[in-house]
Amino acid sequence: MAVEFELNAELRTDKGKGASRRLRRNADLVPAILYGAGKDPQAISIPHKDLYKACENEAFFSHIITIKAEGKVQKAILKDLQRHPAKDRIMHADFFRVQMDQAIVVEVPLHFTNEESCIGVKQEGGNISHTMTSLEVSCLPGDLPEYIEVDIENLGLGSSIHMSEIVLPEGLTILELAHGEDHDQVVVSVHAPRRVEEVAEAVEEVVEGETEEAASEDGDDEPSNDE
Repeated sequence: MAVEFELNAELRTDKGKGASRRLRRNADLVPAILYGAGKDPQAISIPHKDLYKACENEAFFSHIITIKAEGKVQKAILKDLQRHPAKDRIMHADFFRVQMDQAIVVEVPLHFTNEESCIGVKQEGGNISHTMTSLEVSCLPGDLPEYIEVDIENLGLGSSIHMSEIVLPEGLTILELAHGEDHDQVVVSVHAPRRVEEVAEAVEEVVEGETEEAASEDGDDEPSNDE
């Protein structure tokens, strides 16, 4: 069953840093802004406990959210969230209105499957390196998934999966790929354990040192031009 998110909000007319501080301290509310869809921005406030609880679910960050304020219902996505640098508190939120017939740009989390049975790990002793944990995609609001699966079972040691190799749900496009092949970034790879790499580097250094020493000794055996 698909997850649904609803937030009750209040419109606010008192703006500015001082007003925002009062909202947080006196009413435990989070100041927020609702904008987009060709309409004027609206300053709103949301109970901190409600927004905090919603943020505990990963799907909240890539999901259509229903915001109710003064009898009106608006659909939006979370575009930005500001947290306190030292306390476990949400300070501000930006919500972007969506229209179901217009494409939106959203960061969608990646879920990596079959990691334990990955060939490069189970059979070849490698380690998995996650270069990316989310993808910026464009799609209609109705096609927005909670996450994108990346199956790495057949990924061998020294191999990787690029953005262009990900099987996307229908209706999604990766914006970065429109800029050319140079932007086709690695999403996940399997590499040798660090200790193996370090031993290989150490052996290579020893071999190079012995080669240089041998070359130096050979040079000393050459006759001098002064003789």
